Amino acid sequence: MKKDTIRVVLVEPGKPAREAQMGTSLKDMQVVVGGYIEQYCPFKEMVAIICDDEGKVTGKALNRAIYGENGQMVDIVAGTFFICSIPRNSDRFESLSDKQVKKYLELFQSPERFYREFGEIRAVKYNPEKQKDHER
Repeated sequence: MKKDTIRVVLVEPGKPAREAQMGTSLKDMQVVVGGYIEQYCPFKEMVAIICDDEGKVTGKALNRAIYGENGQMVDIVAGTFFICSIPRNSDRFESLSDKQVKKYLELFQSPERFYREFGEIRAVKYNPEKQKDHER
């Protein structure tokens, strides 16, 4: 791996999560998320979701729900995002470990569709490959 790249889990709307290598410059990150970056840290371990700061307000596709410890949906990330390591006392994003890659690939593997029911937003996971079969 090049010195100026990091290993991340990339999560795009409507696609399974995948491992990726990406540059570490601000511009590299902005290109990936398609806008100004925002660091969102909903997990206990030192990792961050890096997403478009304005993804929801600019109408980007809803991507994945974030769930709290009790299993309740606490947020929805809009647009493409990636997950990387954020070491303590550091101002740089770093590569995920093998264990972290495995964990977040599993967590965000299935794309989600969102709908409103009884005044609440709900998410349902789906398999994009099966969706392609139904379209034929």
